[in-house]
Amino acid sequence: MSSGEAFSGSKVAILDFGSQYTQVIARRVRECRVYSEILPFNAAPETVRRTGARGVILSGGPASVFSADAPLLNPEIFDLNLPVLGICYGVQLFAHFLRGRVEYSERREYGPGHLKTTGRSPLFEGLPDEFQVWNSHGDKVTALPPGFSAIGVTENSPYAAIAHVERKLYGLQFHPEVAHTPLGKEILENFLYRICGCQGDWTMGSFIEQTCREISARVGRDKAVLGLSGGVDSSVAAALLHRALGDRLTCIFVNNGLLRAREAETVQRVFGENFHIKLRYVDASRRFLTKLRGVTDPEQKRKIIGEEFIRVFEETTRELKAHDSGEGRYHYLAQGTLYPDVIESVAIAGNPAALIKSHHNVGGLPEKMDFELIEPLRQLFKDEVRQVGLELELPREIVFRQPFPGPGLGVRILGEITEERLSILRQADEIVVSEMKAADWYYKVWQSFAILLPIRSVGVMGDQRTYDNTVAVRIVESQDGMTADWVRIPYEILARLSARIINEVTGVNRVCYDISSKPPSTIEWE
Repeated sequence: MSSGEAFSGSKVAILDFGSQYTQVIARRVRECRVYSEILPFNAAPETVRRTGARGVILSGGPASVFSADAPLLNPEIFDLNLPVLGICYGVQLFAHFLRGRVEYSERREYGPGHLKTTGRSPLFEGLPDEFQVWNSHGDKVTALPPGFSAIGVTENSPYAAIAHVERKLYGLQFHPEVAHTPLGKEILENFLYRICGCQGDWTMGSFIEQTCREISARVGRDKAVLGLSGGVDSSVAAALLHRALGDRLTCIFVNNGLLRAREAETVQRVFGENFHIKLRYVDASRRFLTKLRGVTDPEQKRKIIGEEFIRVFEETTRELKAHDSGEGRYHYLAQGTLYPDVIESVAIAGNPAALIKSHHNVGGLPEKMDFELIEPLRQLFKDEVRQVGLELELPREIVFRQPFPGPGLGVRILGEITEERLSILRQADEIVVSEMKAADWYYKVWQSFAILLPIRSVGVMGDQRTYDNTVAVRIVESQDGMTADWVRIPYEILARLSARIINEVTGVNRVCYDISSKPPSTIEWE
């Protein structure tokens, strides 16, 4: 879907109360082939109604309903005559607003538990009487609101699952969306299909058809440009837009000086020669590196790169206009922005979750520019983007290429960006990629790359003292980029990586392996 458009099939609205799992809920719902949309916790009932949602899910959250600044929903949400599933903090909201009772618990319930179902409920249809769940909460419900009954208990909670059958209000004190609740997907499917009446029509085929119709109608006889980087997101966006617009799309590939080794040649060959997409190559490396000279702050780097991208697009588009005698204006800028980019970059109004970082596709754009934005992948997670790519018959080596940040190597060099430091990182990164592919590990992990640290240390090479740079290697596994864990890669692969980088890259005498997960760390270092 293009930015601002809505999926026309079955969907549910998720009200976000700041949970670290909100995005996981959205992803799990989509795995059930139902479209999900995240809204602010204080969304107006009319806003929810306008989405056409067939049900509402209340996320968990770190707050207590007793806090003065607790995020509270508009209670009229309960009067929309829509099924509602409250998760963790969402259950406490039921009790808080519907005349139950919530109390502070001295003992926080965190970790695995066993739920025993009581009676029959469509929420647990087809599930065993007892199964494992995952808890993460402090406060607890001690008295049910009128009309509610318990449908599940755990060791520490007589109200671990509750329901108001007539109003189709359901609450779970545990988290069905996490992998630690093995039957969580079945619970969500029961809510979506049996209770909300969803059809399961969210497929990548239907997404492509609807998105192409919307883009074609919006652009009309005008034209669009897309910043093509060669990464998965921009490549899929290019293929999707090309299907919708044909020759009214021109891809602009900007060499910002922050690309991986041989990236410029690869992109021009794949898209220009193989896919016959109109492609304009612009070497602006000197311009970007000049702007970035002396800059060390990560956010400032992203802002500068985003600003320069737009200016290059505008200038290149003016050149295209000057040499184009056909009809229509170059009026639209397309980007491969994804849902996680939006979530991490833009704090939803009033949301208790804080801004993590600006993505150049989202937060790094200047306020004034000569384009209207088209972001056809804005509501997709990474694995959904890959499915779209396969549907569009892109080569698997493009579709399953590891993610690469929009600002490129600029956010993998900590500290100042110089040509010398870029050369060091390019060589190190190329070794990481080649060794991962040689060991048949490249496509098994989410990302594997090198980072150049602003650290020099003493070493000994050839019986001589060295004082050179440090490279960190980052290898993580993830499903959607929202959470990630470091990979327990075989030691022999790490040994080869380290030996090759130190022996082949002049100026490096130390290699470290990053063993931090997301959260609390992010995947990229900047």
